[in-house]
Amino acid sequence: MARRLSDIAAELGLDLRGEDMDVAGVNTLEAAGPDEISFLANPKYVPQLASTRAGAVICSADFAGEVKRALVSDNPYLDFGRCVSLFAKAQGTLSGVHPMACIDPAARVAEGCTVYPFAYIGPRAVVGEGTVLFPGCYVGEDCSIGRGCILYPNAVLMAGTVIGDECILHAGVVLGADGFGFVPTSFGIQKIPQIGTVQIGSDVEIGANTTIDRAVLGVTSVGDSTKIDNLVQIGHNVQMGGQCLIISQVGISGSTKVGNNVTMAGQAGIAGHLSIGDGVTLGPKAGVAKDIPAGQTMGGTPAVDKGTYMRTLSVMPKLPDMYKRLQRLEKELAELKNGAEK
Repeated sequence: MARRLSDIAAELGLDLRGEDMDVAGVNTLEAAGPDEISFLANPKYVPQLASTRAGAVICSADFAGEVKRALVSDNPYLDFGRCVSLFAKAQGTLSGVHPMACIDPAARVAEGCTVYPFAYIGPRAVVGEGTVLFPGCYVGEDCSIGRGCILYPNAVLMAGTVIGDECILHAGVVLGADGFGFVPTSFGIQKIPQIGTVQIGSDVEIGANTTIDRAVLGVTSVGDSTKIDNLVQIGHNVQMGGQCLIISQVGISGSTKVGNNVTMAGQAGIAGHLSIGDGVTLGPKAGVAKDIPAGQTMGGTPAVDKGTYMRTLSVMPKLPDMYKRLQRLEKELAELKNGAEK
């Protein structure tokens, strides 16, 4: 449904420069049409302002004069995201509980919930008001789901898992599967039963095919407002704080404690039984084998402070030439030694 550009500006609290218009949607600078809004957040794309067909652009004041219509923003990427939410359509069309959903008589499903066909809710499970369970969701016995959550297709909550309010679990998320607990013995590999649980705070979003293992004993936990990307593995008994950003393919081994406001970039790997302080940032593919104090920014394998990591990156392309020079110097030194001995 089209919206007036002036109404969007008012709703987002942005200054409109240029004539009003009807807006049908949002798009990139390259692909946007005359009835769509785009944005400029990265200076790399400034040249596209001259050719974009976008009807309006969310941008900083510095670039407002280069487009027909501008919504002036101090943070264009953030405000574009807010704008997208005005046009975003919720996935799914069902309302209410479908007769082909399987709900145990001992489960409690609050009013206003939507449960799609082939979702399963086990004994004594509790589902909060307004929560949506898509097809193939499995909610095991004694689970608890808060208000306003969305569990996309094939999300799995094994027995005893607890999640707070307003959480989003994308397709294929598995919470509460057994942690990797095994002991090699003379008679084979002995499994250690995993009898703990998983607890997820409120306003947590977990990406597709991410897994969070149940504790051996006690609880594996994730704090409020943490956002976890696709294909992340969080091991048993990990304690993670709130407001964290955990990006694709991160692996966190068992019993590690992660503070608040921690960022882990793609493919970072964290050994077990460590402590990662508040506000730590780990770069892509960082390999962490020891505790990290609060506020540190680190990268590399093994992970080192940002300054050392950046200097190492600058040296690495030079290593082949440095190696050749070293070989020449060693050869010259050997010839000098031989000459001195004669």
